[in-house]
Amino acid sequence: MDAFAVSVCKGLSTKNIKLKHMALCGAWFGSFQAIMPLIGYFLFVAVKSYIENIDHFIAFILLAFLGGRMIKEALSDEENCANCSFSFKIMFTMALATSIDALAAGITLVLPGVNIWLAVIFIGLITFILSAIGVKIGNIFGAKYKSKAELAGGIILILIGAKILLQHLGVIDF
Repeated sequence: MDAFAVSVCKGLSTKNIKLKHMALCGAWFGSFQAIMPLIGYFLFVAVKSYIENIDHFIAFILLAFLGGRMIKEALSDEENCANCSFSFKIMFTMALATSIDALAAGITLVLPGVNIWLAVIFIGLITFILSAIGVKIGNIFGAKYKSKAELAGGIILILIGAKILLQHLGVIDF
């Protein structure tokens, strides 16, 4: 759901969405959501303590940074939009930020009866589909409410980061 929400934000901040943008977002988020639990599955013993202690801070910092940039751009009179970019740097950062917690979740795939390959394919495909749809949904609303939508998108990114942080700190449980 985090990847879907961030995809909606991408659509909110981008003027002319094409099918390739939807596929690109879906590919980035879908592949990271599939790869991270796979890495967690294979390396959980070695990295578990390190990842569990810092994953929420990394996700929060990355999402807060990107959300802050979106808010700054929404409040600016300039048409320049860095978060509209589908560049490697922006997409990598967003995909990483939304999938870090999936690394730790990969540990649960060690349970008996879980087919790791089927699980990661399913996770990746569902995330791909939802992310691609999210870009289009965001774009539909963003075209009508450009600056307000971009401001809302920035706030949403920061809130997603805060939710991840607060969940891992045990402050909230949803």
